[in-house]
Amino acid sequence: MTETRAERGHTLTTDIPARLDRLPWSRWHWTIVIGLGTVWILDGLEVTVVGNIAGRLSEPGSGLSISSGQITGIAAALYVAGACTGALFWGRLTDRWGRKKLFMITLAVYLVATALTAVSFSSWWFFLFRFLTGFGIGGEYAAINSAIDELIPAKYRGRVDLAINGSFWAGAVVGSLLAILALNESVFPKDLGWRLTFALGAVLASVILLVRRHVPESPRWLLIHGREAEAEEIVTSIERKVEAETGTALPRPESQITIHQRGSVGFGEIARTVFSTYRKRAVLGFSLFIGQAFLYNAITFGFGAILTTFYDVPTGNTGYYFAVIAVGNFFGPLLLGKLFDSVGRRIMISSTYLLSGVLLFGTAWLFDRGSLDATTLTACWCVVLFFASAGASSAYLTVSEIFPMETRAMSIAFFYALGTAVGGISGPLVFADLTESGVVGDTVLAFQIGAGLMCAAGLVAAFLAVKAERRALEDVARPLSEVGS
Repeated sequence: MTETRAERGHTLTTDIPARLDRLPWSRWHWTIVIGLGTVWILDGLEVTVVGNIAGRLSEPGSGLSISSGQITGIAAALYVAGACTGALFWGRLTDRWGRKKLFMITLAVYLVATALTAVSFSSWWFFLFRFLTGFGIGGEYAAINSAIDELIPAKYRGRVDLAINGSFWAGAVVGSLLAILALNESVFPKDLGWRLTFALGAVLASVILLVRRHVPESPRWLLIHGREAEAEEIVTSIERKVEAETGTALPRPESQITIHQRGSVGFGEIARTVFSTYRKRAVLGFSLFIGQAFLYNAITFGFGAILTTFYDVPTGNTGYYFAVIAVGNFFGPLLLGKLFDSVGRRIMISSTYLLSGVLLFGTAWLFDRGSLDATTLTACWCVVLFFASAGASSAYLTVSEIFPMETRAMSIAFFYALGTAVGGISGPLVFADLTESGVVGDTVLAFQIGAGLMCAAGLVAAFLAVKAERRALEDVARPLSEVGS
């Protein structure tokens, strides 16, 4: 590594990105996956628990004066609104202060907020801390996805990113089964069981916080912000661990990059970069996020209401059905993820979106004909979401790798916030009214809207998706700090 003085900061030539990308998979990478990826389990637990305990919270004796519609509508929308706000707020700080500092802070915010949700005594308190819980989770999206992509070798980036984002559904399975236990009045009183589910989220967050202390700052971020000595120390330490584990010397890195170190990037430069230099990629990001956000935030929050409204499934049993579709969601990214690195981003992103949309149209048609019962509807959803989950996870992968390093966290935050605001806030509000009406045609319409948006996003991806598979982040989008860029 060589350095020369420049008028502003330093100009340096480094091989650190190439050294990170040429690493074989090791125990150290598993540490990153466990330390950073497990937070989506908490998000899945949060969303699923609320959807499944909506009926119980609205019952007399729950300890709260709140309706089922307020939980699946207002509370769900506030959670998503908090996540959107948090993504923008924390995303900006992630690019300025670093990945590690922010993924520690945002997890702490989540921990406190979900613990205070557990002691809710009034609907306004419940709504407030649902918003703040989302506020913490939203910040996690930007900090975690930035760190993952910058630490994981290019060869494995797609499958790892998809698997980690898909782990949301492992939390959904836990949340579904936990809701069954919490709603069993022979085990817990009406006003206690649901509180314990939120308290468990806080306990799990505390454990993750302890594990996460061992995850380092992104060397790529350190390089650009004038902390190359720290970056070198971190990468050298990783290399020693990998060589000790494999018993062989690592190959020489194949490339170098010359960058001009700088401070944080202003909003004006971020906007010009995203909407002028990379305008087609911006259209792609919006399309993917809007499609998946409406589908998941609208349908997932209301699935329990559909079962109870149309199939008379007791509120205490909805968790069994949700656990089934959560398993399908979890295995989608896990089993299909490798194809995003081998077959390629464009084919896999477009096909998962289109296929899930077409299958959802078919499910809506069967539902409208009255051909489905609670079990077969759940089976249909399991198949739809097997593909949709891989597609939705690829939206986070896409926006985290197709924009320059200096704007990465803010880009993730912006596309997540705007896409989710369109599909994730309006979705639960609209869907709550449609499912509560008890009219089959209303629910069919909601299914069709979600299916249409997924298909539209799939068509956009077919034309605009970036071939980022097995390529270094610096090749997919040249850093703004690169000399000559």
